[in-house]
Amino acid sequence: MIRHLENHQTERVGWLRAAVLGANDGIISTASLMLGLISSGANSHTIVLTGLAGLVAGSMSMAAGEYVSVHSQTDTENADLAKEKAELLADPEHEHEELAAIYQARGLDVATANLVATQLMAYDALGAHARDELGITETLRAKPIQAAVSSALAFSVGAALPILTVSSVSWFYIQITPAVAIMVTTVLFLAFLGLIAAKVGGIHHRKVLLTAAIRVVVWGILAMLLSAAAGQLFGMVIK
Repeated sequence: MIRHLENHQTERVGWLRAAVLGANDGIISTASLMLGLISSGANSHTIVLTGLAGLVAGSMSMAAGEYVSVHSQTDTENADLAKEKAELLADPEHEHEELAAIYQARGLDVATANLVATQLMAYDALGAHARDELGITETLRAKPIQAAVSSALAFSVGAALPILTVSSVSWFYIQITPAVAIMVTTVLFLAFLGLIAAKVGGIHHRKVLLTAAIRVVVWGILAMLLSAAAGQLFGMVIK
C-alpha cells in the first residue's frame, strides 16, 4: 500500500485560523484599549495595568469562545456521523446507491462508480460516507481544545506587544509619546502578522503577501483611531 506522505496547507487550517485570529485580536484590542486610556489622560501605570487586565480577560474570552463554537461544530459532526451509521445499518443498499451517485456526479461512469462505492464501503463504509457525503475528514475535523489553546496563547502574545511597548517607553525614558509608540509598533506588528499568516498558509506571491499585510493593518489603524477618539471624548466628558 502506498502511503500518502505529502504535506498540505489544509492540515494547518484548524490551529492556524485560531492562532491568527487570537494574535490579531490581542494586538488590536489591547493597543486600542491602551490608546483610548492615553487619550483620556490616564497615567502610564493605569494604562499598563489595564492592558494586563485586558490580556488576561481577552485570552480567557478567546479560549472560551473558540472552545464553545468549535465544540458546537464537533457536536454537529458527531450527530451527522451517528445518523449516517444508523442509515448504513438500516439500509446499506440505499447508502451504496447514494455513494455511487456522488462518484457519478464527480465524473465516473456508472460501472466504475458502483465498483468504487462497493470497495470503499467494504473497507470503511462510515469513513467513505463521512468524507464524500458529509465532507468530514480527519484533517479538517473540529478540534475544540486545540483551537482554544492556540487562540488563547496567540491572544496573549499579541496583547503583550503593546503592553511591552508602553512599558519600554516608561522604563527607558524613550523620547516618544506612548500613543505614537503604540501606533507605530502596532502597525509593524500587524503587518508582520499578516505576512507570517499568509506564509504559513502557503502563500508565496509577493502581491498576495502584501495584500494580506495591508488588509490587517487597515483594520488595526481604524480600530485604534476610533478608540483614541472615544477616549478623548469620554475623557473630556468625565473631566
